[in-house]
Amino acid sequence: MIIDAWAQHPTLRHSQDPMFESLRRWTRRSIPEEAIPLSATLDAMQAGQVDQALISAWYAPRNVMISNDEVAEFVAQAPERLIGVGSVDISRPMEALREVRRCVQELGFKAIRVLPWLWEVPPTDRRFYPVYVACCELGIPFCTQIGHTGPLMPSEVGRPIYLDQVALDFPELKIVAGHIGYPWTDEAIAVATKHENLFIDTSAYTVRRYPPQLIEFMRGHGRSKVLFGTNYPMIPPAKALEGLEILGLDDQAQGLFLAGNAQRVFGL
Repeated sequence: MIIDAWAQHPTLRHSQDPMFESLRRWTRRSIPEEAIPLSATLDAMQAGQVDQALISAWYAPRNVMISNDEVAEFVAQAPERLIGVGSVDISRPMEALREVRRCVQELGFKAIRVLPWLWEVPPTDRRFYPVYVACCELGIPFCTQIGHTGPLMPSEVGRPIYLDQVALDFPELKIVAGHIGYPWTDEAIAVATKHENLFIDTSAYTVRRYPPQLIEFMRGHGRSKVLFGTNYPMIPPAKALEGLEILGLDDQAQGLFLAGNAQRVFGL
């Protein structure tokens, strides 16, 4: 079984946003003129033998690129394949708190994701803390991004060390830190090793681009700490998994990486 811990079925608003122009240059893709049909996302999952994908909303300052209700509509069309991940506007703390609860209690989502670089503040910023409290109360993971940003936004807020303080303040909070944390991969591994409930996902990187120290971590004491992710549609699942055998994972480590860790962390 394979579970994609970080994906999104993009709306046209998301796909066309000027923020992603640098990524479009890197991936050599033009600005899409039409929204990707849900069938295309499901076909890409099938081509990569991905059984389930956690698809997320995208909330940025004054800009909802993919709403929680849109994610719920996508999930309703393929409930066996897609799992909802909500997002919120952290500039409105009480509204964010209520929206986290709605996402879980009414929409059935399994996690909340907020990206520090979109808000240009680190995850230790006070505006994140009501979200952490709500996630703890509801028993769901908080997902975020660590490492260098592809879009032309400040990367420093993605330093993994910021999550050290968050995990100290909320030891019961499960934190899934996406995008490996490069160029601070050692820092990411250190905080994931230190904190029982802090995990790394490999989204936005293909297998052939995993840093050597992450691979070593996955083979050894970090086998229960790393989740497979794609950041689809940036990277299709089949492309993300190409060359999986070069990781040299034993059967247990590979099973945990591809699905087992996600099942446990997200309560699937």
